[in-house]
Amino acid sequence: MTPADDQLPDSFDQLPGRAHQDIRTFHPRRVPLSRAQREALTDHWPAVGFSVHNPDNGTPPVTPEGHLDTVTLYGRAAPLVLEIGSGMGEGVAQMAAADPDRDYLAVEAHVPGIAGAVQRITEAGLTNVRIAHGDALALVRARIPEGSLDAVHIYFPDPWPKNRHHKRRIVQTRHVELLRARLRPGGTLHCATDWEHYAEQMLAVVEADPGLTNPHGGYAPRPDHRPVTKFEQRGIDLGHTVRDVVAVRTG
Repeated sequence: MTPADDQLPDSFDQLPGRAHQDIRTFHPRRVPLSRAQREALTDHWPAVGFSVHNPDNGTPPVTPEGHLDTVTLYGRAAPLVLEIGSGMGEGVAQMAAADPDRDYLAVEAHVPGIAGAVQRITEAGLTNVRIAHGDALALVRARIPEGSLDAVHIYFPDPWPKNRHHKRRIVQTRHVELLRARLRPGGTLHCATDWEHYAEQMLAVVEADPGLTNPHGGYAPRPDHRPVTKFEQRGIDLGHTVRDVVAVRTG
């Protein structure tokens, strides 16, 4: 029997299990999948994706030390870029296509975004992108060794605009400390948002981290390598100002 368009493929769950008791930085959403999205997951997920939390939905290769085995995952040794919250995969697919000498790991909690990313990277024939479903911070804590990332990208994370929800924002001191430790010396942390108050928080947190240096002395000029996605363009059309915060690990 063919499942209805709004059903998930077997073994997928819209809500990744909680591997720790930390406060979630994302809000799980139940959104129906199109037939094309379901087919993308069914046909291509085992080759390009794995689950952070659910072993029934694919596990990543790991080294004897328990770290992510990127050589096995990508079939080569190359610098690794971690993108947290890749959405529908539009941005990461474009960046990976323009940057073939680095590998990209896109982590997304929402299944429609995962499906969109799978569609994009398989249609483009990209071999330097893999996708993880679940909580990016849990993956970083459990599988990403210190000093192993070339860059971390956090583009347009959930702004959690209400004051009582600011504790859920991903760009805050303890999370930045965790991510900075995973960067190699000289590696970059790049954040972007179109929410003014969140941009101010991003800048303050990054500049307060003793192991990071902001080479721009404030907000960074928009880097050419970050494409304008449909999501970002909607914010621009609403009159939002997009701000980038870029920092380099120096300590």
